[in-house]
Amino acid sequence: MKKNVYYVLVLFTISFSSIAQHSLNRIWITDSILPIPESVLFDKTDQILYTSLMDGSPAERDGKGSIGKLTADGKIINLNWISGLNAPKGMAKFKNKLFVADLTEIVIIDIKQQKILKKITVDAAKILNDVTVDKKGVVYVSDPKGGKIFKLENDSATVYLENLNKPNGLKAIDTDLYFLDSGSLYKIDPKKNKQLLAEGMDENTDGIEPIADSTFIVSCWTGVIYYVNKDGSKEILSDTRKEEYYAADIGLDKEKKIVYVPSLFKKTIAAYLLR
Repeated sequence: MKKNVYYVLVLFTISFSSIAQHSLNRIWITDSILPIPESVLFDKTDQILYTSLMDGSPAERDGKGSIGKLTADGKIINLNWISGLNAPKGMAKFKNKLFVADLTEIVIIDIKQQKILKKITVDAAKILNDVTVDKKGVVYVSDPKGGKIFKLENDSATVYLENLNKPNGLKAIDTDLYFLDSGSLYKIDPKKNKQLLAEGMDENTDGIEPIADSTFIVSCWTGVIYYVNKDGSKEILSDTRKEEYYAADIGLDKEKKIVYVPSLFKKTIAAYLLR
């Protein structure tokens, strides 16, 4: 009898541990006045948020796009901090520079001078999406429609990976590159060896942020957010697909465990505490 009780307790413990242990609790949300926010980047140094504002079609060259700045608690500083862009999407910061994917261009912004330094055209690109920078300052940019990831070094853009499906979210960590492609998470080492880390997510994977060693938060622009564990298992933290409340390219304050979620056409950014 005691042995049977012990087995039941063990099974209960295993079952309980497989239940989702994490959650997102909303702290604040902006008014619905942001002109189509696609991406949010938390700047730890200045304790502010950058957001890419498309203000139109994701593929239109209309000059209406901008980069906005908000405080870390969601108050607007300037929605036209950098203006004259087209349909800006992913962003990455390296030292005093902000790199932005804007259709077929990589826009390089001087943060202190608050101006565009240059725009580098990626001739082979269809529509660039996410951006990441490694510790050496090498920039990587995804092109979901073209099925490629480009590498920008010394102002020269070359194809780094190709023949992919719809590569989107990117994150350079140490010497490895992590990327999302159609519901799966991969890792690429410096020799371009490809390792599948997780699969089976909504195919519209978009943003990726590391929480701990090989543990990530992944957003899908259709409205679902996942917690991806080191073993490749997943927990759904939020699912607003039925409500068509989008979750595009997320930002993260890693120390405070705050996830920032841009909602695209709902015109808001919301902050959630990860528990």
